[in-house]
Amino acid sequence: MNTKLIDELAHKLAQALPEGAGTFQQDVEKNFRATLHSALRKMDLVTREEFEVQQALLSRSREKLERLEAEIRALEERLGAGR
Repeated sequence: MNTKLIDELAHKLAQALPEGAGTFQQDVEKNFRATLHSALRKMDLVTREEFEVQQALLSRSREKLERLEAEIRALEERLGAGR
C-alpha cells in the first residue's frame, strides 16, 4: 500500500480544516491517516505491480489461445478438404 499517498491525502484533508485548529489539526490528520489505512485494507485491493503481472499473464494467455484457435481452424480445413 502506498503510504506516501495516504499521508499526503490525510495532510490535505487536515489542511482543509479552519485555521487556528493548531494541535487539533495534527490529531485530526493522524485520525484521517488511520481511517484511510483501515478503509483501504478492508477493500482488498491489489498493488499496481500485482495488477501488471496479472495483466501480462492474461495477455500471453490470449495470444496462446489465438494461436491454438488458428491451428484448430487449419486442421479443420485440412480435414474438410480430405473428404
